[in-house]
Amino acid sequence: MIDMEEWKKAKFLKKVGEEPFAKLLDIRLKDVGEGYALCEMEYTERMDNIYGMAHGGAIFSLIDEAFEISSNSHGNIAVALNINVTYMMPPEKNTILTAESREINKTRRTASYQITVKNNQNLIAVCQALVYIKDEQNPFGENIE
Repeated sequence: MIDMEEWKKAKFLKKVGEEPFAKLLDIRLKDVGEGYALCEMEYTERMDNIYGMAHGGAIFSLIDEAFEISSNSHGNIAVALNINVTYMMPPEKNTILTAESREINKTRRTASYQITVKNNQNLIAVCQALVYIKDEQNPFGENIE
């Protein structure tokens, strides 16, 4: 992970804290760097599917938040092109899930990320994701409060 300026980290932490969808699932950004993000959420019964296990959409949402932050960390707007998730095992209820997104390749127009979801030492899901990088700057410039 490449270090990020503290003011820029603070902007990402603030924006995720205010993001309506992240608030809905209580997803929290724990760390961010250039091409990197670590997010967490508590898996509770309100995230269950019809079988009483974690809904794949809840786990995907955690993955997507970490992916969104890591892929937009360089300054330009990055939008998802492809996301492939493999669910390894269901998490236990009332545990903290962490999603860690790491950039594994970046060109001028695309970047690829590997995202893992864990609770404790258990691997819950793995993800390979690809973004398209636009010319447009993201709104996390110095003048944004």
